[in-house]
Amino acid sequence: VRGHITFAAGFNNEAPLMLLTAAQRLEPFDMDLARETYLIAWASASYGAASRDSLMAISRAMRELPSPGESPRALDLVLDAYALLVTDGHRAALPALRRAMIALTHAPPRDLLRWGWAAGGLTALLWEDRVMADMPARLIGEVRSAGALSELPIYLHALGVPVLLSGDFAAGATLVAQAGAVAEATGVPMTQHTELLLTALRGNEAEASTLITAAVEEADAGGRPNGVASAHWAAAILYNGLARYEEALSAAQAAVRSANLIVSEWALPELVEAAVRAGDDTAAHGALESLAESAAACDTHWAQGILARCRALLSDDDAADHLHREAVERLGRTILRPELARAHLLYGEWLRRKRRRAEARAHLRTADEMFVSIGMEAFAERARRELLATGETARRTRRNEAAPREELTPQEQQIALLVRDGLSNPEVAARLFVSPRTVEWHLRKIFVKLGISSRTQLRHVD
Repeated sequence: VRGHITFAAGFNNEAPLMLLTAAQRLEPFDMDLARETYLIAWASASYGAASRDSLMAISRAMRELPSPGESPRALDLVLDAYALLVTDGHRAALPALRRAMIALTHAPPRDLLRWGWAAGGLTALLWEDRVMADMPARLIGEVRSAGALSELPIYLHALGVPVLLSGDFAAGATLVAQAGAVAEATGVPMTQHTELLLTALRGNEAEASTLITAAVEEADAGGRPNGVASAHWAAAILYNGLARYEEALSAAQAAVRSANLIVSEWALPELVEAAVRAGDDTAAHGALESLAESAAACDTHWAQGILARCRALLSDDDAADHLHREAVERLGRTILRPELARAHLLYGEWLRRKRRRAEARAHLRTADEMFVSIGMEAFAERARRELLATGETARRTRRNEAAPREELTPQEQQIALLVRDGLSNPEVAARLFVSPRTVEWHLRKIFVKLGISSRTQLRHVD
């Protein structure tokens, strides 16, 4: 039984408990396989459509497993950490989560190929922004070397999330396209978590709504239920960007209620912001309390910056000012440019409401410029409206207005990026599962669209 089943197959509600039963029956015969099946059962409950009751039942059974002895493997530590997370809470599980992450970081390739898919959850739950991309990047290399192509989309998507959270949408789109090409070539279905996040962050309502609706409908039809939590999280981001806070609140609440512990945790800041703007103080304070449970004990700038940003929204004047400044300072030390831009936006909005217009303009201009450079158009428009409300009259010309050009398709974009990185046409073709002639054909179209005539010129194209 391989880890990719968890992500690719789209478990139904009964699958986690069926896997739990299988794991329990395996215990007398093969404890190693039993432990691995427990981990898959846990992941199927968390990432699928199962209830939190199922997740709790599996976690309690995992806590009752016999001790692995004085030399636990990475798998044993991951089981212990995830079980403790559910039964005792985030704060109690932090030391175990750290031990499991360290163990997986130093695990040999053979073990990584079997259990490495669990690492993404560990880094996310530890709020480790700078290491979140390290493990999937390493695993992509291991999977390619082993020829396990059916598992490659897992790690391409796992890498895509931190890449997008860092604000590199071009690289994220390339990873989405690569994952789609491999999934199609191998015939393994894959929920487009990364694509949902990308479209939500970009803020194109028509495109994002289509994907979000399709993911929810597919889950309701029993197709791939593990995408529904991501769809609600994406919707919360989308509608917060569009300043439609009632819709953002509803979507964030649905994401938080899911059994997917990563998505439900990452949706909490969306819930706090939406609830405050919608005037639902009860929901806002409840979400902040839940966020503090998971983030307060994580001594990372990501965790503390997000927590400060959310606390600022629910604090009185002096405390709010200090917390907004702390959020900007801490998030400025992370690689998470979208989160930093949102911190500037929220601080600027708060300053404007306090009639500190000159200070507000400075933060709102910074937010606007960052959003535009990243490609977060809905949030950029929100920042622009706030700037106009401060009395700002001059509107800077947007980059895409100043230099219009025909946009590249997703496949053209990924080919352009790979060629820019120095890959030959045959190497690009092998990476994307197409023929070299197809790459050459697309490359000619890319040159025309970008107004260039050689591969070397790609390095200078933004």
